[in-house]
Amino acid sequence: MTVQDTAPDIGDSHPTVDPSAVRQGGRSWWQRALDSDIFYSYRRSPITIIASIVTLAFFVGAVFAPWIAPYDPFNPASLNLMDGLVPPMSESMFTGNYFFLGTDQQGRDIFSAILFGSRISLLVAFSAVLLSMVLGVTLGLVAGYVGGWVDSLIMRIADIQLSFPGILVALLIFGVARAVLPRDMQDDMAIYVLILAIGLSFWVQYARTVRGSTMVEKSKEYVQAARLIGLPTWVIMFRHVLPNVMGPVLVIATISLALAIISEATLSFLGVGVPPTQPSLGTLIRIGNDFLFSGEWWMTLFPGIALVMLALSVNLLGDWLRDALNPKLR
Repeated sequence: MTVQDTAPDIGDSHPTVDPSAVRQGGRSWWQRALDSDIFYSYRRSPITIIASIVTLAFFVGAVFAPWIAPYDPFNPASLNLMDGLVPPMSESMFTGNYFFLGTDQQGRDIFSAILFGSRISLLVAFSAVLLSMVLGVTLGLVAGYVGGWVDSLIMRIADIQLSFPGILVALLIFGVARAVLPRDMQDDMAIYVLILAIGLSFWVQYARTVRGSTMVEKSKEYVQAARLIGLPTWVIMFRHVLPNVMGPVLVIATISLALAIISEATLSFLGVGVPPTQPSLGTLIRIGNDFLFSGEWWMTLFPGIALVMLALSVNLLGDWLRDALNPKLR
């Protein structure tokens, strides 16, 4: 065999291409997502599918409440006291209006009130989780990367806060904020104060998790290379280390959303949450609790069921996400 027999044909301008590689590279992003391990884990879990449907239904109902709700429960001009305390699946004997879940003492439709109330509950919960995530991730990143007395100070503050229940911390922050604000601004600022109180009571979990992951990441080669080329510390932390420690943060945020919903309902039930003019699910339960022993059970039962279903479905999604992102727990 000569050298010419074994040499490749340099003049061949049409190299052989594997068709399977072309099909693999030509797939769209959603086709690759359908073949991913996370989606495989999702479709293999019926409980997760049901929880996602329930969660999506609440989100759609909250976002489109002004168009889905048959009545506007917070418009005094549309309320009729003659429709008050109508039982579920009944018509008002005075106006003939039909109410699927009944009405309260002011004639407000319970179904419409749940849609609008879940809107406020989800708004407060999402904002509080976003605040706690930004604060906790930033402090955990700084504590894990800088170390020294900065790490000790942040972690000791976190340990002190962990020694108290989260609801007590939220009550303390809410009370201090209400004492500082003028009386005529308290109702207008109630939602913002509630977001601040819940957000500041949930940052510790993010900080501790991100700190541990940052301490592992900062000893790896890519961080050392970034130091050698002279990148500033904040660039290394937020551009290189942060993307590699965000996996557990997404799981904590999902689970914290359910806890934030329950915390908001608890504070509103205790009378220190949103004002009655802007009731959330917790406020609706508190209002209905005053009429529970007089026979108007639906005013408390249906908002309570809605709160349990929303918090449980979000919590189940958080548990599935934790297992899906951690191969050791599959």
